[in-house]
Amino acid sequence: MKPDDGYIAYIVNPKSGASSSKLTGRQFQEYLVKKGFEVRVSLTASLDNACELATDAAVDYDCAMVVVAGGDGTVREVAHGLEGSDKPLLIVPCGTENLLANEFGFDEKLKTITRTFEAGYIRPLDLGSANGKCFTSIAGFGFDGQVVKWVSEQRKGHHIDYFDYVGPIWRTFWNYKFGAMKVEVEGEEIFNGRGLVFVGNISRYAMGLQILHHADFGDGLLDVCIYKCASRVHLLKHSVMTVVKQHAASGDVIYRQGKNITVSSETVHIETEIDGDPGPDLPMEITVIPQAVSVMVPEGAKPAGIRTRIVRAIG
Repeated sequence: MKPDDGYIAYIVNPKSGASSSKLTGRQFQEYLVKKGFEVRVSLTASLDNACELATDAAVDYDCAMVVVAGGDGTVREVAHGLEGSDKPLLIVPCGTENLLANEFGFDEKLKTITRTFEAGYIRPLDLGSANGKCFTSIAGFGFDGQVVKWVSEQRKGHHIDYFDYVGPIWRTFWNYKFGAMKVEVEGEEIFNGRGLVFVGNISRYAMGLQILHHADFGDGLLDVCIYKCASRVHLLKHSVMTVVKQHAASGDVIYRQGKNITVSSETVHIETEIDGDPGPDLPMEITVIPQAVSVMVPEGAKPAGIRTRIVRAIG
C-alpha cells in the first residue's frame, strides 16, 4: 500500500486496553505518518459509533483502509460496518483478550503490526449473525453467558482485566443451574438437554483454550461445540479435558460445523454472550456471512499463546 492510494481511517476506542497497548496504538499511528500516509483518527463514543465510523469509511472513495485500535467489542462493530467492503481492516490489539487478534497471530509487539502492514497479506473473514447482531469470534450459552452478564454488570466504563472475571466465575461455578437447551444445525436437532454450548468462528477462546479447535475464520462455516453437563463435577471434568485438548474426543461432547444454527430453551432463561458482551435472548438464530470482511493478518502466523494474552491483558 502506498500513500497515494488514499487516507487511512484510524478508529480508536479510548477506553480499551492497558497502558502498553494504548502506547502501541499511538506508536503505529506515528509510524504511518512518518511513512507519508494521511491518517484520520476518530475516537469512538460508543460501540454503535464505532460501527458508524467504519460504515462511513467503507463508502468513502478516498479511504484506502481501516485500522481499529480496541477490544473485541470495538473490533466487532468496525468489522460489521465494513461488511461487504473491499477496504482491508488491520487490528491493533487492545482490550483484555482480543480474541480475533489473537487468532490472527498478533502479539503485543509493534514490529508485528508494522510488518503485517508492510507485507499487506489479506485474508477473508467470515462474520456470524445472531438474531441479526454481528459477531466475529464466538457466541456462548449458559455458564459462559452468565459470567459475561455479571462482569458486564460490575463494569463501570474502565478497562477490565482477568481479575475482573475471578469473582463472576467463582459465583457462577457455585450457583449455575445448568439449564436445558436444544441445538439444531441445518435444521437437524443434534442436542436437547442440559449442557454448555459454544458457536464460533475462531479456534481459541479465553486464555487460549481450543474449544472450537477445527474452526477457520474464513472457511464459510461456524463450528459448534456442546458439552453435555449437569453438575459442577462434570464441568470440572470438561475443563480439564479442554485444557489438555482431548474434549472433542469425549463421548459427552458433540462437535459439528454448519452455516445455520438454532439454540433455544423451553424450560429456563439462558444467558448468552457474543464476543465477550451480553448477547440476544433465546431462541437464537445464527447464520454465517461468508467472506464478509478483508483483514490484514501476519502471513503464516499461528494463534497467540497464553503468555502473549496475559502480557497484553495486564499491560
